[in-house]
Amino acid sequence: MTDEVILLDFWPSPFGMRVRIALAEKGIKYEYKEEDLISNKSPLLLQMNPVHKKVPVLIHNGKPIAESLIAVQYIDEVWNDKSPLLPSDPYQRSQARFWADYVDKKIYEVGKNLWMKKGEEQEAAKKEFIEVIKLLEQELGDKTYFGGDKLGFVDVALIPFYTWFKGYETFGNINVEKESPKFIAWAKRCIKIESVSKSLPDQDKIYDFIVEIRKKIGIE
Repeated sequence: MTDEVILLDFWPSPFGMRVRIALAEKGIKYEYKEEDLISNKSPLLLQMNPVHKKVPVLIHNGKPIAESLIAVQYIDEVWNDKSPLLPSDPYQRSQARFWADYVDKKIYEVGKNLWMKKGEEQEAAKKEFIEVIKLLEQELGDKTYFGGDKLGFVDVALIPFYTWFKGYETFGNINVEKESPKFIAWAKRCIKIESVSKSLPDQDKIYDFIVEIRKKIGIE
């Protein structure tokens, strides 16, 4: 029996990008369904994720898996014969989950404050963002990827946010490469990997999306 795999997603979503990368790493064919999150969520999305009503939702043979990190772990477990993303060692696996959770709790909200806030709130976001990146850079250390010598769970969790960096840096008036060159070197290594490059939109496209949101909510 052929697996039926559907992804409900919204193209600029860094959370959806995680699932796209994981599916690409495993070589899984799937049907992509773009959601209109602004004004018209599909009945399928509301049916498959009635609790949060958010993307991404991975649907495997009619069964929904919501929340991006859970979906990535599911993909890794189900298609476990190809390119494992999580380490086999239980302790190392726990650490990968810890850092992916850290990315979840920090990058999105702090990054959003860089382009949505002004004045003191934005200054606080700038300081925190650089601290978060430096801590991640410290965790990376001298490894090629967070997963060691190949792309792993933390890399998949984190690299989608790099597509938003032009917006973060422009509106937040920061230079991440100047502050954390090793982090940017890691990001550039990641985007050379085919599963990553074909799953992520261009930074300019995301930047234009941010500009449109800023106009809609009246930020000049």
